Amino acid sequence: MKPTPIQRIRRFNRAVTVEVGALDASYLGRGRPLGAARVLCAVTKDGIDVTAIRDLLQLDKGLLSRLLKGLEDEGLVTLAPDPEDGRRRIARLTPDGAAEVARYDALSDGRAERLLQAHPRSDALLAAMDLVASALGQHRIEILPADPRSDDAVYCLGEYYAELGRRFAQGFDVNLSRDPDAADMVPPRGAFFVAMSDGLPIGCVALKGWGEEVAEIKRLWIAPSARGLKLSHRLMAAAEDAARALGIRVLRLDTNSALPEAVALYRNTGWTEIPRYNDDPYPDVFFEKAIATKEAPGPSSD
Repeated sequence: MKPTPIQRIRRFNRAVTVEVGALDASYLGRGRPLGAARVLCAVTKDGIDVTAIRDLLQLDKGLLSRLLKGLEDEGLVTLAPDPEDGRRRIARLTPDGAAEVARYDALSDGRAERLLQAHPRSDALLAAMDLVASALGQHRIEILPADPRSDDAVYCLGEYYAELGRRFAQGFDVNLSRDPDAADMVPPRGAFFVAMSDGLPIGCVALKGWGEEVAEIKRLWIAPSARGLKLSHRLMAAAEDAARALGIRVLRLDTNSALPEAVALYRNTGWTEIPRYNDDPYPDVFFEKAIATKEAPGPSSD
């Protein structure tokens, strides 16, 4: 009998439940179940709002309170009112709690390493895991401003350049392209955004400006595992909003016909094809889009 899609999903769920120890009374042998361990590892030494833990782990309020109370009784966390808002509670790790988190990290890293070593196609396994994680966590993906020189930005740009090298018939050498300077991609000239999924970078886009009313969109990239989740639309919207805030009225971009999905994205989101406007050797398709700037509020009639 050919397995149905539902049967395959349920098989996957059972395998993950066993592998992560979701049913173990003592997760990784540390004396507490997975739920309590996840809550402990979500607490930071500098402090985290209890509501943020609940949102992060999608836990019922009552269950979270019980788990935190148990961790507090163990001397692993402290709970105190927020000094700036007494309605909020802040959880912090004690020294014993920080040590216990370090033990969990070491044990979890070891388990992950053994899983990779046991599989003959570890790269394919990781790609499948990335795909599942992006799909299941898509509602938690954040579009965040970043410095283009940060580790997350540099990683995304490196993956972007590598993909162009694979897809362009002539390859890709960033030193031959009109690669923007970092100063052109940070305020007050421009901006840079990274899409983050549970702490990992999975996409980026840059707004390259010169302090004028015309600027460029550059370096739009989405990790293969996250494509189809409308992240390109979200990243482009973030870049356009940043452009409006900087008083930019016209955006331009270039791309290559070897990237048909990019060409289709721009044609379907209000961009107009225009003649070549630069001497970059790689692009062969060029677009422009007029955007409305944010107007300052007028005088009150009150």
